[in-house]
Amino acid sequence: MNTFLKTSVALGSLVLASSPLYAADYVIDTKNAHASIEFRISHLGIGLVTGRFNTFEGQFSYDPEQPNDSSVTVDIDTSSIDSNHAERDKHIRSGDFLDVKTFPTAKFVSTQYSDNGDGSASLTGDLTLHGVTKPVVLDVSKLGEGNDPWGGFRTGFEGSTEIKLKDFGIDYNLGPASETLYLNLSIEGVKQ
Repeated sequence: MNTFLKTSVALGSLVLASSPLYAADYVIDTKNAHASIEFRISHLGIGLVTGRFNTFEGQFSYDPEQPNDSSVTVDIDTSSIDSNHAERDKHIRSGDFLDVKTFPTAKFVSTQYSDNGDGSASLTGDLTLHGVTKPVVLDVSKLGEGNDPWGGFRTGFEGSTEIKLKDFGIDYNLGPASETLYLNLSIEGVKQ
């Protein structure tokens, strides 16, 4: 083997070893309703208002051998908020809360995935909501992975976090019990 060929093989091996070659890319399966973004918030300190965002899309990259290289991006249509009450949803879409005409999309872009070694992890990222971008941390659990009946391969996760509405410029006064919004996400991704 000549020197040029040996050098080329060595460089190629180095590039392959140093790149995240084995990470798989997934598209979040919102088309078939195998994903959800749900929320809850206290109502007057007495009960809970719950709901969901019906329209969103995203993708993630995940390698079970190197989970800390994982990444995720999610775009949410803020006008798709659904609390099972039309008048309340109209108010939430207004300038008092989400102001969906001005801010039609919320976005999450991960910056770090820290695997705990037991199927759980912390996912840190930037959440843009109501025109404000702030770091948030989600507690994440891997739900499973495997082949589906349609010839694809899927991996699923769930995660939760809480945010202070005022941190995102949403300062409509609902009382001190209603300052925190709790988010729960369940995603199933289809390997590309």
